Amino acid sequence: MMLADGFAKNRPAIIALAIVLVVFGIMPLIGSGYQVSIATEILIFALLAMSIDVLAGYAGRTSLGHGAIFGASTYVVIYWTSAMGGSPLVAIILGVLVAVLVAAVFGFLASRVSGVYFLLLTLALGMIVWGVALRWTSISGGENGLRGVGRPEWLANATVFFYVCLATVVTLSAVIWRFVQSPFGLTLRGIRDSESRMSSLGYGCATHMFIAFTTTGFFAGVAGALYALFNNFVSPSTVQLAQSVEGLLMAILGGIGTLFGAFIGAAAIILLENFVSQYTARWPMVLGFMFIATMIFAPEGVLGAFRRFFRIRKKL
Repeated sequence: MMLADGFAKNRPAIIALAIVLVVFGIMPLIGSGYQVSIATEILIFALLAMSIDVLAGYAGRTSLGHGAIFGASTYVVIYWTSAMGGSPLVAIILGVLVAVLVAAVFGFLASRVSGVYFLLLTLALGMIVWGVALRWTSISGGENGLRGVGRPEWLANATVFFYVCLATVVTLSAVIWRFVQSPFGLTLRGIRDSESRMSSLGYGCATHMFIAFTTTGFFAGVAGALYALFNNFVSPSTVQLAQSVEGLLMAILGGIGTLFGAFIGAAAIILLENFVSQYTARWPMVLGFMFIATMIFAPEGVLGAFRRFFRIRKKL
């Protein structure tokens, strides 16, 4: 019954995910190799944006450290396959494990604060990871970064890799959706609405936030591992603040608390980066205007606006 109610309540989001499946599923059949590459990047960053949205939309905590978690996984995968000559599969497992470990450290330190203090603490922790990546040149390559050895043979084909990413992201999207609809997810929403009340009811708010942060770090780590195989290069820019901000903007444009709006936000920003930049170097200004328009006309994001439309239509 709870699952059925969840589907009914999130019908616009489920419709959006179905559209994502159809659009992305046929992309290799109708698009060029370049367009397939762009679609693959959108999938990867949509997963990162969803990991941020779990905290921002359901727990009321805005993280600026998930870009560093994402990048830590990317670094491990590239380093293990290039410098150590290890197996890509082992590299992915290690990358995700390191991301979870970094997220656990971040979560342990940040779970006891809220509001702007949570934002600033995750920002500072992310900057530490960036500083390590920049200065530990013997491991990270410093400003020059690290170049990987490429994808394994069975993933070398861009279309095959795209479908692997699609299957992974869709599966994890379903897992994230079930996570936020579970009793644990409802507790996170209670903490978002009134942390003091949840504490008085006997809930360990700090423990719940630690678990939520670590869990979302896993999803960000998977996205980082996929990005390592996709981009085949990593540098300090992969873990810098801009990475976290970009993921947060994707979640906001799609709709904070909508989860699947991350696909819309990721598509909007990545398409702007890749297409508008062909005509002007000032594409961030276009992104800024789009973000301002979204905040004015659809403050709940694109998918959030669709949700509102469905609610209004249902009342009519």
